[in-house]
Amino acid sequence: MNPRAGSRRFRAIGTTAEIVVTDPSRMDIAERVLREELCAIDEACSRFRADSEISRLHERAGAAAGISPLLTEALSVALRAADLTGGLVDPTVGRAVRDLGYDRDFDRLDRDGTAPAVPPAPVPGWWRIRLDAERHEVVLPRGVLLDLGATAKAWAADRAAARAADATGCGVLVGLGGDIAVAGRSPRHGWGISVGDDHARTDPECDPAVAISCGGLATSSTTCRAWQRAGRAVHHIVDPRTGDIPERVWRTVSVTAATCVDANSATTAAIVLGHQAIDWLTEHRLPARLVSVDGRVRTVAGWPAD
Repeated sequence: MNPRAGSRRFRAIGTTAEIVVTDPSRMDIAERVLREELCAIDEACSRFRADSEISRLHERAGAAAGISPLLTEALSVALRAADLTGGLVDPTVGRAVRDLGYDRDFDRLDRDGTAPAVPPAPVPGWWRIRLDAERHEVVLPRGVLLDLGATAKAWAADRAAARAADATGCGVLVGLGGDIAVAGRSPRHGWGISVGDDHARTDPECDPAVAISCGGLATSSTTCRAWQRAGRAVHHIVDPRTGDIPERVWRTVSVTAATCVDANSATTAAIVLGHQAIDWLTEHRLPARLVSVDGRVRTVAGWPAD
């Protein structure tokens, strides 16, 4: 990062939250904005909290339900991602992810679950959700469990970065796990970001780095949020077409885009697509770096070589 920048890190929403500012004197303001955003989005979107708005929505499935403007926007973002990816990113994967054993915050997850595996099945489908964004009203079909994990964290990074930049009047970077968003005036040479793909490596200086001055960068991994389920290695990304994890072709996929949520949607779609990801990312002109399970690196659409 820029040597003048100040930064802080803390645990939130099951991951490491980081905020960096170009004016260290504005750090307290920026951190307060980030914490407020994460708290509000967790209260609205967490499927692990019985008191979250999305959990209460599950209890009202089958009938029109009024929802907050924040959850309305979160659902709109998720449905847009589903539409743009042709359903490769689908918010109705909640039951499938739960059946794989991801039924609580990752920090509290049993990493060696012995419960019998549930046979996978295609997810219900995002098109079944009827959202009236103007009226803040949604109809969720009975039996559908929502999981906004593929979009909500990246969207939170976008929102927090924009709000913090506005509140501080300086450049801001927000990182939430592998989701990074920047806003405001960037450092002279952009925000330098390490793009790691080997989570066993302890020296980040060995990782390649890129610089961005606007938008977002996301990295999705099949090794970071992974665990055992009935003796089988599984991870948090589900193929909506099968309700199971996709074939493990890529260890990580990193993408830059106009927003962090668009970048994250693309990385998730690429993991699901497997061998077809290169052509899909090239067709959509999304700069990307893909690392295969055996460590080979592929770059597309202008992503610089390591």
